[in-house]
Amino acid sequence: MQSKTVLVLGANSDVAKAAILQYLAKGYRVIAASRSTGELHAFVQAQVPEKDRVTVCYFDAADCSSHAGFYTALPEKPHIVVYAAGYLKNNEAALLDFEGSFRMMQVHYAGAVSILNIIAMDKDNDRLERIIGLSSLSGVRGRKSNFIYGSTKAAFTQYLAGLRQYLFSRRITVNVIVAGYIRSKMTAGLDLPESLMLEPAFIARAVVNAGTAFTIVPGFKWKLIYTALKWMPEKLVAKLP
Repeated sequence: MQSKTVLVLGANSDVAKAAILQYLAKGYRVIAASRSTGELHAFVQAQVPEKDRVTVCYFDAADCSSHAGFYTALPEKPHIVVYAAGYLKNNEAALLDFEGSFRMMQVHYAGAVSILNIIAMDKDNDRLERIIGLSSLSGVRGRKSNFIYGSTKAAFTQYLAGLRQYLFSRRITVNVIVAGYIRSKMTAGLDLPESLMLEPAFIARAVVNAGTAFTIVPGFKWKLIYTALKWMPEKLVAKLP
């Protein structure tokens, strides 16, 4: 096939790195964008055989004023865009520290809307065929243990749902990956059930192989949890951690 280009935003996350390797294995070129360009360069040097197929760019999800310039300066327009930027602040800490709460809002929602609007409204890019966002089960229902983080993911999911409808006439597919617990640097140190942990490469496969469905929930156990959370009566949700 003719080589296509994937733009990965928030490319320093564990899932994003695994997705980059899988996209490369399928013959894609990758533009990896993150604030942590040094870490990305080290990742490419250590794990990517064909280094000329990866371009590393600086991207700050929270700096919306820089997004138009970032997009204009890309070496080429993408066929696929993956938004994987993430930030986690403990709920109790976020309740006392609005800066932490605001950072989650910026990274998961405001920044995503800013850059994805720019990409979606570039009608000169007739090669754009798919936008994929990494969301979370935490955004399905409000729970007392993580409702600030969850609310930012819920907003992101709803934005992607509307964007999918908006872009339907242009035959651009929008998917949301609604993931459960991922073994990653963001969750390191958290007390999470081992039986429910998913590896970054497993989530990445759901990203790279995304089909036509909007909501993609990787893992059979998490599909059951997603369905239960979605339809659970409020009085039962209130009893959850």
